[in-house]
Amino acid sequence: MRAMPAKNGHSADFERLGRASVIIVHDIKNQLNGLKLYATFLRKRLDRDDRPQDERETVAKLMAGLDRAANDLTAIVRYAQPQDLKCQKRVDLLRLISKALDEPTIDPSFKEDFTAIAAAHPESMHGDFDSSALTTAFKAFAERASAVSNTHPSRLSLDRVDDSHEARIEWRVNFPVSTHDPFTLPDGIASMRLALAARTIEAHGGRVEHDATGLRVWVPLIEE
Repeated sequence: MRAMPAKNGHSADFERLGRASVIIVHDIKNQLNGLKLYATFLRKRLDRDDRPQDERETVAKLMAGLDRAANDLTAIVRYAQPQDLKCQKRVDLLRLISKALDEPTIDPSFKEDFTAIAAAHPESMHGDFDSSALTTAFKAFAERASAVSNTHPSRLSLDRVDDSHEARIEWRVNFPVSTHDPFTLPDGIASMRLALAARTIEAHGGRVEHDATGLRVWVPLIEE
């Protein structure tokens, strides 16, 4: 009987630690944003004074690193907080996916695939979505698929599931022979991003599956 209070006490300690960690992460993110302002000022000064290219490239890399760190911290804060969707009515799914793919780090072949997909789907695909959250989720999936496609080409497909009001988005992995699931990652920022993306899809009433052949996402559509 005396063991139970000890267990509850540890649980309360962990909860306090978790809340404190989120506050600390948020404060660090604010500090990084302040450093980015200084870096932006420095970049403009270098451009104005026509400083050597290597100096400007160094500042550009510094800003890119600050952006990555700030984005990682944002993901940690979002992962630690309850999902709070702000859905809008009749959001265009194709536009969301297009926006998610509009990143230089994402495999250009995915954009080529999407252009063909959009042309082949003149019918509308709309749903009640939180545009920002869903775009971030699709971006996380596309970034991971891009990392996979560095060594094994992958393809993007999208279709409306027969006899249901769902759309299926799939990144197919062209491994010759493999039992390895490239979308299962060890604990870390990349794994957390994928987990947060999957949680966002599920909060929309969708689902996510992945295996050695690729990753598939289903999201509900409204009846047109």
